Amino acid sequence: MRELQHPAVADIDLGEVLFALADPVRRRLVARLDEGGECGTTQCAGEGMAASTASHHFKVLREAGVTCTRRLVSLRRQDLDDRFPGLLDAVLREERAAVRPLSW
Repeated sequence: MRELQHPAVADIDLGEVLFALADPVRRRLVARLDEGGECGTTQCAGEGMAASTASHHFKVLREAGVTCTRRLVSLRRQDLDDRFPGLLDAVLREERAAVRPLSW
């Protein structure tokens, strides 16, 4: 398995984080990670999402510095909180308050 690239904390760009979090599917994935810790991409995505679609969303999150993927995906909460205090809490508060159907 090849090593995936992750930006250093100092290189996490606010614009890229906001772009990654602008998509409602990715926000839902981040909320699941925040609630449940690490998980596999298909486990996190759940039923109904194609593996290629899940892979794309996790790639965008990883390259923006929102998640870390080794064998499992985890949220880089501490890194994001250190770099942009309060940002992730605000985004997740809105995500959890939104009323959405459960399907992707």
